[in-house]
Amino acid sequence: MDSLDPIESVNTFIGTKDEGNTFPGASMPFGKTHSSPIGSHYAGYRYDDQQIRGFGHFFLSGAGCWEQGGLAPILPVTQLPNAFDHKRYAASYTHDGEIGKPGYYKVKLANDITVECTATTRAGVERYTFPNGVNGTLLINVGQANDKEPVSASSVKVLDDRTITGTVETQAFCGGRPYLTHFTTRFDRPFHQFGTWGPTGPKPGQRDSAGGAGLRGAWVTFTPGPVTATTALSQVDAQGATNNLETETAGKTFDDLRNDARNAWRDELSCIEIETDDWDERAVFYTALYHVLLQPLTGSDADGRYRGFDNQVHQADGWTYYEYYSLWDTYRAHNQLLALLRTKRSQDIARSVLAIHEQGGWLPRWAYANQETNCMTGDPVTPFLVDLWRFGHLQGLEEQAYRALVQNADGIPPAASRFQGRSGNPNYLANGFVQYDKRFPKKGQDTDPHHGASATLEYALADATLAIMAGELGHAEDAERLRLRGLNHRNLWDASVTDRGFTGFPRPKLQNGAWLNPYTPQGPEGFHEGTAWQYQWLAQHDITGLLTALGGKAAAEARLDDFFAYSDLLVDPKRTVREKWVVGPYDYYNQFRYNPNNEPDLHAPWMYALIGKPEKTSVVVRAAQTLFVNGPAGVTGNDDLGTMSAWYVFSALGMYPAVPGTGEFVPHAPRFTRAVIHLENGEDVVITAEHADVTKTQVVQRIRSGWLSKTKDRIELAELRSGTTLEVDLHTLSN
Repeated sequence: MDSLDPIESVNTFIGTKDEGNTFPGASMPFGKTHSSPIGSHYAGYRYDDQQIRGFGHFFLSGAGCWEQGGLAPILPVTQLPNAFDHKRYAASYTHDGEIGKPGYYKVKLANDITVECTATTRAGVERYTFPNGVNGTLLINVGQANDKEPVSASSVKVLDDRTITGTVETQAFCGGRPYLTHFTTRFDRPFHQFGTWGPTGPKPGQRDSAGGAGLRGAWVTFTPGPVTATTALSQVDAQGATNNLETETAGKTFDDLRNDARNAWRDELSCIEIETDDWDERAVFYTALYHVLLQPLTGSDADGRYRGFDNQVHQADGWTYYEYYSLWDTYRAHNQLLALLRTKRSQDIARSVLAIHEQGGWLPRWAYANQETNCMTGDPVTPFLVDLWRFGHLQGLEEQAYRALVQNADGIPPAASRFQGRSGNPNYLANGFVQYDKRFPKKGQDTDPHHGASATLEYALADATLAIMAGELGHAEDAERLRLRGLNHRNLWDASVTDRGFTGFPRPKLQNGAWLNPYTPQGPEGFHEGTAWQYQWLAQHDITGLLTALGGKAAAEARLDDFFAYSDLLVDPKRTVREKWVVGPYDYYNQFRYNPNNEPDLHAPWMYALIGKPEKTSVVVRAAQTLFVNGPAGVTGNDDLGTMSAWYVFSALGMYPAVPGTGEFVPHAPRFTRAVIHLENGEDVVITAEHADVTKTQVVQRIRSGWLSKTKDRIELAELRSGTTLEVDLHTLSN
């Protein structure tokens, strides 16, 4: 393999445009705290922003909903502004000389101030270099975050001539409750002037400002020369933030911390090596892997304390508590990739999700900090945890996890609970489907009956997945009833509906069992962020039933051909995916084609393989990969906490976990002539495809594994974990 540094192969600007919603600044792997520029965009930064409002310390990579927008952002200036509003004092900048690499970011502002960023796991660090001979001032803004998500309360205190502390209370993303973050900011040299501001204006020399919503912050002024500012966060208390700062940064310079971050990322990214002479190919792959390894975020402080879902402080001894779980997204690819690559972290992730259940009383769906937002629908936590069990990351916790999953699958949370759980369960358990009811009350952002048809399909997939776990743990009766419930997607199949010359589609049902009317398979009713065209394929666990509904393999193949515009893909794949597939990140409805920008049909290319046409899977996957490029617009849709990036990593390696809970990967044409996955157990998975050529449309002709030489339609997890070499023979199609 080549010896190129994977750090240099990453371009952190990929995904910062066209709603990819990544951030270009500095982070450690799975870091709690960051250092990155923020602008006017709801995700914190967008490549098209013409001004930087500050350098913030908290980001979610690729989230499709607004969040804090940075937290306690700092902006360097050469003189105090007339108005302490970041919309008015924001600094202009250009992308000339801007650098974005793992653990390091650099930009020069229009006021001739250079800003460099790095990070530890729990602290964000900036070095501000002002023009020669000029006093430098830093504005620490605690009263403003995202335009759509204002700060509800904040405080700031100048402790001494090097230290500022404070709190920020802001609303959790997508309808969650307000929660509190403590921060400590420390400078590497003393400031000689300071002040604070509040809603009534600036107060030079005043040390404190606290209260509810409104403008609030502090400023500090230094004599000429560079200044390093380190900001640590904690959701536990002020001492937690200070201890995080001192534990991770004491005695270290900015350059020391930058080198630590680079080394940490080099170790993480070296878990996969690829062989390619194309620099853009390297950049796209390693940036995708980088985005995968950003989350979930470290939740526990350096002393092991964390704030749990009961709002009490808990202790993680000998393990790390992780938080921020976009489960509706991440159960489909991100979770499996981490489970394959990162054993210890995945074990801690599983333990963290079970801690949420212990402290909150229920399993989460979209867990933000220490609360459930009830964002999105269905039951994603079931395939998420079952896959962690399948990969061996629930050792000693199998029965605890199983009991929590059965509680979730068979019931609903009590009325007083903040969790919504399977809110459609009463009708689902009684009648085999979740009713479509837009009037159904909700807790938080979403509820399943508002999207009854897609919720039914998600529940059925979750039940089938849990049935596998139940059977292998010896719960035979549970396994059988869950297996039968896994067929509930069939209850919504209406064989009378016709669209685009195809007959039969999933259709929402009302509470009384009547079909929704009027209805079109391209419409929004009953499906969450998709249509019946996309959701019809969410039955990968029941290929037999799906083929029967579709009219057999030939009919299923014809429908997939139409769904992907397959004949056009063979002629001009790059143009077809941009013109005939769903092209906008939020174009969920009135669609009949593949949506590569969103999760519900991410597995659909592998449906070809599951019905016996694997060569067509390779054609579609190669076409979809053209949407990932080395540039700011290089991610399709929102990256969704690394999910789209995980899809790309799997697709480039030549295998995909299409059916949750099975531990099976469906193979397709890999992108590289050689790739090596270094597993944490010391074994290697080597994937070779001697004649791989991404400029051509290629399909798998044969896969050899060890001494076996046969056509493989599945790659087993056990085979990968024991170490193996997969030799893939490719055949090039003539267009």
